[in-house]
This record gives sequence, C-alpha cells and structure tokens, in this order.
Amino acid sequence: MSIASAQLVEKLGIHLDPELLELALTHRSFAHEAGGIPTNERLEFLGDTVLGLAVTEALYRNHPELPEGELAKMRAATVSQRALAAVARELDLGSYVLLGKGELSTGGPDKDSILSDTLEALFGAVYLAHGLEPARELVMALVGPTLVAAADLGAGLDWKTSLQELSAELGLGSPSYEVDGVGPDHARTFTARAVVGDEVRGSGTGAAKKLAEQQAAADAYRALDALRPS
Repeated sequence: MSIASAQLVEKLGIHLDPELLELALTHRSFAHEAGGIPTNERLEFLGDTVLGLAVTEALYRNHPELPEGELAKMRAATVSQRALAAVARELDLGSYVLLGKGELSTGGPDKDSILSDTLEALFGAVYLAHGLEPARELVMALVGPTLVAAADLGAGLDWKTSLQELSAELGLGSPSYEVDGVGPDHARTFTARAVVGDEVRGSGTGAAKKLAEQQAAADAYRALDALRPS
C-alpha cells in the first residue's frame, strides 16, 4: 500500500484492500487515459444506496416526531452533492483521487461532483469489504454532523420545495426558473432567476444548474416571506 493510501485508510479508520481502495479512487478520466481500466462508478452506485439507507434509518430513529416530508428534506440536505463534497474536503479526498490530466488541469480535485462521487464509492468499498454495519458506522462518522445540522435548517433544507409551498400559501402559483450558463463545458457558471407570480423574485449563481436554482429559490423565499401577514 502506498503512503498516500495508508494515510487515507488511517483517516477513514477502517482497513481496505489496496486494490479495492484504488478502484474506489479511480475516476473515469484516469481510467480512460490508462487504457480503459475499471472505474469507481459501480462502487459509487452501491455506496449511494448504503449512504441513503444509513441516513434514512438514522432520521427515522432520531426524529419520531417528524412527518415523512420533513424527513425527506433533511435526507436530501445531508446527501446532496454539495454536502458530501464538504465532507470529502475535510478528508482532503481530492488529493487522493486518481484523475486524468484534463481533470487535473481544470480543478478536478476540488470539484463537488468528483468529491461527492468518490466519497460514495468509498462507502461502497467499505460495504463490500466489511458489510453493512461497519459501512453504516463510517457513514455516520462522516456525515453525522451534517445530519445533526440539518435539523436546524428549516426552510433551508430544500429552498425550492419551501419556495413552492410558500408561493402556494400566498396564492401566487408554482415558481419557475430561468437559467443561463456561460463559460466552457468544464467550467461553466450558471445564473438562475426564480419567477413567482410573473415576477422575478430572486436570483442565484453556481457551478451547477441545481445549485443556482437553489440559491435563487432561497433569495425568492426571503423576499416572499417578508410579504406574509404579520
């Protein structure tokens, strides 16, 4: 096992076979340049399910007072690409991911999508190597703080859903979003405008359309919230 791999295993606090760990860290860009070796995408697929199960069970057990809709919002906030990427940055996971030259030259080690996908692949690898309980423990050790914080986010758990509910409450119908993107494909910036009641009520920007829309929804929610009867 390389020094870098040993460092990552130490951070995770759980042993992984070097070959399985390397697979979990192999991005498709690296695999393509290496002649088509296996990528971490199948492990990511598995890890996404492990993550979802662990978080959903924790929410169900820890919040018996909450309805399904609120639990779903808390889960979405915890397993979002942005939230997982933040967890991955705490591990400095970007420095361990195997990336192709193109991704390395365009900020790949710090891209939310790559970081979140790799973290899920690691969850999948731990599940394969050790089973559900150790995988669940790792998930909760890493995303548990995000899960706890989600309980205090209120409308911020899912700004788009919250905006839709508020606009309906005010009789303004369903929101819609206008989105524009600028820049090259590997580094596009998106600007979104939230339209409610035929008026632009908020705007936001982000590296992904979903992020820009969430920011626009947050901006619009705050604007509409001020219109509520006191």
